Amino acid sequence: MEEGQDEMYDVFTNWMAGVLASLTLLAAGFLWRWLRRRRAGTDVPPAAGTMRTYTLLGARAADGQPAHLPSNKPAGTVVTWTGPAGPERFELTDGVLPDGTYAADRTALYRRR
Repeated sequence: MEEGQDEMYDVFTNWMAGVLASLTLLAAGFLWRWLRRRRAGTDVPPAAGTMRTYTLLGARAADGQPAHLPSNKPAGTVVTWTGPAGPERFELTDGVLPDGTYAADRTALYRRR
């Protein structure tokens, strides 16, 4: 090869080695993160039919305590709860509250007028 071609070849091979090393490290990082999340169980959705207790946000039972609703329906489902003030609609969520129950948001708060 000529002298100019040798320099260009060296630049290309050094650049390619750096790119391949970077891609290898990136792939290893993604693999490590995926394995760690999988081992922790965060990628596994709850089994269908798993019973959860939901706290109906903003709703009170007849005794004045926060209203709770056991359900095996998935998050995103809208349910109707009949309380002392009449029927109200709530959307079940995956949000976990400090007491260990899941949150259910009142849908009337987000309705367009």
